[in-house]
Amino acid sequence: MEEVEENPPTPCTDSKDDCQQRETQLERLLEDLGLQHHYKEKLTMSTILQIDEKTITDERTKCNSDLPWYFLKKLMMVNVKAKNVKFTCESTCDAAAGGSVSDSDIDDLLDSLDTDDINPLDIITALFLCSDGFVQQELALKMSMCQFSVPLLLPNCDTKQCTLMLWAMREIVKNCRPLSLSESKGFIEDRIVVSKLPMVSFVRLGECSLSKSEMLNKLLSNSQQYHDTFIHRNMENGKCPRRISNGLTELSWYLPCGNNNMDIFSEPVAVANLRGDIASFETQFSFLCQTSATVFVFFDHLDSECKLLTNQHHKAQIFLVGNHQSQHFSIDALKTVANKLYLTKSHILLKTKQMNDADFVKKLREKVKNVVENSEIKMQIEQMADFAYELGIWVDEDCQECQTAKKHADAITSKIENILQYKEDQLPLQGEIWKELTCLEKEEFRLKKVGSENIEMYKSDLQKQKAKLRKQQNSYDVSNSMKCFINAISAPGTERCYFLKWMRMNLDNLSREKLSILREAYKNKNKNSENKEEIKEIDRQLSNSSLGIEHFFREMGQIYEASVSLPETNLSRQQFQHLPKLCAELLLDGFPIELVDGDASNIPLRWVSDVLLQLNDLVTPKSKILVVTVLGVQSTGKSTLLNTMFGVQFAVSSGRCTRGAFMLLIKVNEDIKKELKCDFVIIIDTEGLKSPELAKLDNSYEHDNELATLVVGLSDITIINIAMENSTEMKDILQIVVHAFLRMKEVGKKPKCQFVHQNVADVSAPEKNLREREMLLQQLNEMTQAAARMENKVQNKSFTDVMEYNPKNGNWYIPSLWNGSPPMAPVNAGYSEAVYELKKNIINIIGICETSTNDILEFSEWIRSLWNAVKHENFIFSFRNSLVADAYMRLCKEFNKWEWEFKKEMYSWTKTAEIKISNFGRVKSEVSDIGQFLTHLKSEACSVLSKWETTLLDNLAKYFKQTDGHVYLVEAYREDFTNSAKSLRREIESSVHNQLTVATDVRRGMIELDRIKVNHKKKLEERVCALIEECRKNKVNMTDKKLDEEFDKMWNKLVKEQVLYKPDVMNVMTSVDYYLRDNLSRKGSHACELVSHKRLQDCGLMPSKYNEGYFKYLKNTIISWFKNKDPQQKITDLVIMDCTQFVKEKVERKNNYHDTFIQEILHMIDERLKNNQHKIEIELEVSLKQDICGAAAREFQKMHEDFIQMNDPYRCLNQNKETIRGFFKDEFHERDQCQKKAAEFIEHCLRPAVEHFVNCSLGPDIIGELKTRFQFSTRMFFQYSVLLDLLSKDNFEDYLTYIGSYERYVRKWILDEMLKLLSNESLSEFEDQHLRSSINNINDAIRKAQAQEGGNLQKLIEDIRQELGEKLVISEDALATFMIPENVNTKEFAQFLTGCVKDMAEAVREQFKKTDIEQKVANLDVKPQNELFKNLIGCGEQCPFCKAPCEAGANEHKEHFTSVHRPDGLGRFTWVKTEKLVIDICTSLVNSDCRFRCNETNGDWHPYKEYTKIFPDWRIAPDKSLQDSDYWKYVLKRFNSKFAEMYNAKPADIPDTWKGITKQHAKKSLKRSFNVK
Repeated sequence: MEEVEENPPTPCTDSKDDCQQRETQLERLLEDLGLQHHYKEKLTMSTILQIDEKTITDERTKCNSDLPWYFLKKLMMVNVKAKNVKFTCESTCDAAAGGSVSDSDIDDLLDSLDTDDINPLDIITALFLCSDGFVQQELALKMSMCQFSVPLLLPNCDTKQCTLMLWAMREIVKNCRPLSLSESKGFIEDRIVVSKLPMVSFVRLGECSLSKSEMLNKLLSNSQQYHDTFIHRNMENGKCPRRISNGLTELSWYLPCGNNNMDIFSEPVAVANLRGDIASFETQFSFLCQTSATVFVFFDHLDSECKLLTNQHHKAQIFLVGNHQSQHFSIDALKTVANKLYLTKSHILLKTKQMNDADFVKKLREKVKNVVENSEIKMQIEQMADFAYELGIWVDEDCQECQTAKKHADAITSKIENILQYKEDQLPLQGEIWKELTCLEKEEFRLKKVGSENIEMYKSDLQKQKAKLRKQQNSYDVSNSMKCFINAISAPGTERCYFLKWMRMNLDNLSREKLSILREAYKNKNKNSENKEEIKEIDRQLSNSSLGIEHFFREMGQIYEASVSLPETNLSRQQFQHLPKLCAELLLDGFPIELVDGDASNIPLRWVSDVLLQLNDLVTPKSKILVVTVLGVQSTGKSTLLNTMFGVQFAVSSGRCTRGAFMLLIKVNEDIKKELKCDFVIIIDTEGLKSPELAKLDNSYEHDNELATLVVGLSDITIINIAMENSTEMKDILQIVVHAFLRMKEVGKKPKCQFVHQNVADVSAPEKNLREREMLLQQLNEMTQAAARMENKVQNKSFTDVMEYNPKNGNWYIPSLWNGSPPMAPVNAGYSEAVYELKKNIINIIGICETSTNDILEFSEWIRSLWNAVKHENFIFSFRNSLVADAYMRLCKEFNKWEWEFKKEMYSWTKTAEIKISNFGRVKSEVSDIGQFLTHLKSEACSVLSKWETTLLDNLAKYFKQTDGHVYLVEAYREDFTNSAKSLRREIESSVHNQLTVATDVRRGMIELDRIKVNHKKKLEERVCALIEECRKNKVNMTDKKLDEEFDKMWNKLVKEQVLYKPDVMNVMTSVDYYLRDNLSRKGSHACELVSHKRLQDCGLMPSKYNEGYFKYLKNTIISWFKNKDPQQKITDLVIMDCTQFVKEKVERKNNYHDTFIQEILHMIDERLKNNQHKIEIELEVSLKQDICGAAAREFQKMHEDFIQMNDPYRCLNQNKETIRGFFKDEFHERDQCQKKAAEFIEHCLRPAVEHFVNCSLGPDIIGELKTRFQFSTRMFFQYSVLLDLLSKDNFEDYLTYIGSYERYVRKWILDEMLKLLSNESLSEFEDQHLRSSINNINDAIRKAQAQEGGNLQKLIEDIRQELGEKLVISEDALATFMIPENVNTKEFAQFLTGCVKDMAEAVREQFKKTDIEQKVANLDVKPQNELFKNLIGCGEQCPFCKAPCEAGANEHKEHFTSVHRPDGLGRFTWVKTEKLVIDICTSLVNSDCRFRCNETNGDWHPYKEYTKIFPDWRIAPDKSLQDSDYWKYVLKRFNSKFAEMYNAKPADIPDTWKGITKQHAKKSLKRSFNVK
């Protein structure tokens, strides 16, 4: 039985109905495939490359519409299984187990053969018809890599028109080694469309029982390497009828490798295969006859006329190939046709019964080989276009955009003869000038050549040189080539894309040709060792003869960077402002853009930043990105790996390896955005580490380290590509990579890592390599320790300390790329599948990544900060990143908020506790002993503190768990903030316990006084009542004068009868002396001896009034100790200022003295001295404490005596005499005192209590309000605000005070700023809130007291006091004047009382309105300025060199740092020889070879680079940019002479570049340094 290849559809005729039928056939197929929308709106590369759910799932194809996408997915990953496209139906035929087979079962089996499967050729044809030119080109390239045949003539059954796919094949580059080059081991590499090759075509006439395509596959495959180049009937779905692909002409190639034992043909040959009957596709057949060396016609039956063959005017030889076994075969017809075509025996090949397929293919191969070796007809595919035009065949390159773009590209590249000369003439800005600029930039950071020169002067000279080079760049006119290039990429989208493709292909062709010549010359010269100089010159040319499209973009970047160095109004600058947007659009279109210039080893930061800024404007705002990078040794297939994984087009095999680094943008589809938490993925391809070209340079390791650090820092996932052949190189690259990962960990970023082991084919590799994985981890651990020693981070002992790494899941084994021996080997299916699994894993890691993603601008900031840090020798200490600063600022803000909530709650709790203590004994209590009550309150305080400490720590833990806000960047500070939370609890606990103890002891002392006062009042009430009764009994008319006389007699008698209260007056001096000696006893015997030399009474003598005079007095007392030791003088000033403020606040409260006061003072002094970075001699410490304690003791003694006098019962009794006299008269005359008494109770008892309550409550409210203001929100913003204010005032004295007495200045600044921000209006809301609260409490107390039955007025008052026991304090002194009248109506009194409360509220409101802000602040119980100062001053440490204050947010931080350092001259540093102020800034000095000496070095010189040995707690990072210190440069320039005069020095020599710094520049630098938007 004969086999028939296919049943082709009816050929298209001119009949309108038939054409309509064909059109319907195409539309129907496209609809089946789900491609109908793409027939007009073509598929684009951005659609195909985007990451969607289909790219990472293995879901089987379920319907025909899944098939094209399955094919594309596989093909873009260069998977040879792409042709096996068939959807899987769920079958139930195997569901039933056992049982007999019925007739219907057999029928079902037969029916199942009749499916709707689609021939793979139809899918390929449909995809080409529905794709734009760039997708077609990509499809052809990937198919060629898989050794699939590619379309040469693409049919469209809709229009009966076919198209020559010249453009689609433009990207295909093939190499081979023909027989002539086998000995020299040379090779030919060229684009296939320009290669002159003989083409052998295979066609079919009529029906044919032989499978032409299968025979071709066998023809092109040797016995060891069979491959299905052409789809045939015996492949999966190959038997399905072709619906639209008849007329498709496919093309493939055979390319020899130069091995006679393996090569089928010794010369390269193109093989064409026409699908369908040539009788139906005469145009295609005619085309093949015109362009082929030979056409093999397969047939079963020949018509003896056979006009189709005999009428052709063709150049090609015709070979007839028939199947003698076919029933339709006619030997006579064959003879007739052979005679007509003048064919010889050698042109006819018949498959006989005795001949199997192998024999047949062997004979066919011999005939083809003969043609290949002897044919003179060789043609480029480009030349075939002429024949296509003659036959009416379209050429895909004929579109207007493609031709215009080609014209523009040819206009540029046609002028290139000598690449080196061309680069110098047409691309001058990126040559030596750019390389010199690169060297200058790195020298600005590293200062290796500064020698003994002044650093700032040296840097100024470097900046001048840079400006000169930029000026030189700007002196060049834009070359003609660059003008053409910029104009071409400014064209509309499609034309621009065509242009870039043409440019890349033309440039690759040129470079390939040039490099080929140079390599040949190098090989010839290398034979003779005497040609060293010539070899060296050829080697240099090889390095510089590379010319790619990246060089034009690089020139564009330099044109832009040079232009932005010009003034903003300059026309040259304005005309190039659009360039970044052009590049951003290309990035969005999927073109790779150079990130690191591989020739200069530099990043044009301004250019890259502005491109990304424009990209950010082009996409959805705040679009998130994730970054995947690859690192590895050169020529290990990194670019190929990325291309296979993501379907992209990083340059490979174009005669040169990747140089520098390139980035490419891939869109993430909507269906997976949420899962991946990003909108785009950026892929970064890098040049190989350990490059042979760079290995000759001294700094090759440094170069590799820089590149690795940059890309690891930018990436979310880094692929480490390791080729298993070279263990030495593997070790080298691992060392570089581990170093980069360590650096990232230390700056707060921990990217993920995947190790890819290439060329590992064994399926058991993962198991067999278990030991190798363990050895790899061991090596990684050793390298981590080595890198940690280099970076002085020895706490990192293992690789897993540096990053999350699991040897089991972090290693991938990829087989070799090619399945067989190139050039005929297809890509290994195992390679594609392994890379696909790696891709799925990477995307899965991205999805579960807990760290927050960057947006485009944040990515740009990472590039800037990483590259600037890389330029320094010490990366970790040089890294400055605004994203880290932002994250740290947000953490500080949040922590400050939680901290304040904690403090505010404890303020409120303590206030209530103090009220309870003050009312103890005055109101009923469950506890009778005040000591027990104190214990109970302290226990309650501990519970509240524990609860809030837990809340604070929980908040911190939750904060670090979130994925937004780049929290992972500040993970290193987590411990600092945790310790700060615990420290805060201890600090508040100590403060609260002290307050409770003081309040209890004061109350304990007042209990006896209250008893005496109550007794006085009781006796007084009895005497007054008795006097009234006596006066009423007298019949004499009692005038007011007479009543006064009687009252005075009674009063005098009462006073004489009182036993005079003599309280114990404490000797504060003795108590203070005891605590001072106790404190100093822990300092050693010498301190005890020193304290005995002078009586405390003789220390700290001062003016009696506690004012600024006291401060000056003490300062002058201490300064005599160490006149020439400024650090000691400064610390004494600060200690004295703190203690002065403390004593002043205690005295102002008019409370009794308590021993905790002096304990707190001594604790403050100890803390100050302990945290001071300068050593304080014990003599100074003893003298300082004696003077402070002596002065404080006198003040506390006076305060104590004043308190006793103020609370003396006898004084209180006499003080109320006139009030009681009035009560006596009113009562005698029987006046109604109900309303008057209510008013008195309000005025003397409740109003003072309410006002005190408001004053106690208002302080925390003001603090909370001020903390929301920018200047008080964080320490860094506070510093920024103070410096900005100083700049606006422009006052030298202010700067001098700020630098010399920083704490004193900022304390005053906080108060002044607070008073500016506050107003009666802003406080009225808080005042009214607390006033309403008090009034409500009073009214509630009155109502509840009234509700008590059977009570008199005395009982009512007591009940009111009881109800207010936890809210207001009504003193005994206030109640002493409130005498209870007889026969008062309690209900009426309560009504009057309620009315008076309302009047009191209005009166207090009015009083608040009239009181000025300063007085209000002075009256506050909690001083906002003190809390703000304490919160914002931080640790109070200053840079040991320039005296800039520390800005660390957590109180318990391990390292001090500041955003802006100053010229050291402002910190009083002078040059030894010249005595001039030092202009160098410590951020530069610590990177230089300069030395310093100070008290801490004992006067010895010490290298600045090793400053941490002297000041281990300080981290002095370099400025983020050279303009960051402009603020203080401006200040020193502005007040140079005045500072010199004040410091007894000579004015500094100001560099020329400083002279151009304006006030506006200073302001900008301040914003930049503190990251203020």
